[in-house]
Amino acid sequence: MGRHDNPVVIYHRHVSAPERPLPPDEAGSRLMEVFALVGPLYRRVHRKVEQEAARRGLSVGVRAVLDLLREHGPMTVPDMGRAQSISRQFVQRMVNDAAANGLVEAVPNPAHARSSLIRLTDTGRTAIDAVVAQEHAVLRTAAADLTTGDADACVRVLSRMLALFDDVDVVGDQSPDRTTGSSGPSRTPLLDEDPARSG
Repeated sequence: MGRHDNPVVIYHRHVSAPERPLPPDEAGSRLMEVFALVGPLYRRVHRKVEQEAARRGLSVGVRAVLDLLREHGPMTVPDMGRAQSISRQFVQRMVNDAAANGLVEAVPNPAHARSSLIRLTDTGRTAIDAVVAQEHAVLRTAAADLTTGDADACVRVLSRMLALFDDVDVVGDQSPDRTTGSSGPSRTPLLDEDPARSG
């Protein structure tokens, strides 16, 4: 056997050049492109969720409460209000509606005797699991050529923009109430107490 019968194959790893930082002079216009998309996207998604929720007998607000509890576990009403940057009075109405339909229940809160924890019932968990599964199936159709990096970059940009306005008090009802600790960023963006915003 000759010495060239078994050539050594050398694989060269392609290393992408690091992306350049967004120049300060371009940041405003580029991020305004994101803002221009967020508004229409929010309104269309809100309407779609509203239509699907009604078909399942859930209002958009109740659906959002159920999803918050699915993501974070038992929460107080004030915690849910802070997670969505809306008034706890509105959240309380949605919780009352959900409780009336056997979807959530109040349980004692070891950290705060006067602020009960709200948790999903088995019926509530079944209902929201079915809704989320359907929503994920719809979203999968948009991911045909997207990468994990695309999704990570999108989340990073939106998180940075959200943090920029973190000091804005949107409901005037943000007094500290650490009864369950911080719930972290919410993935339930559709709890909206102003129906006009969904038009």
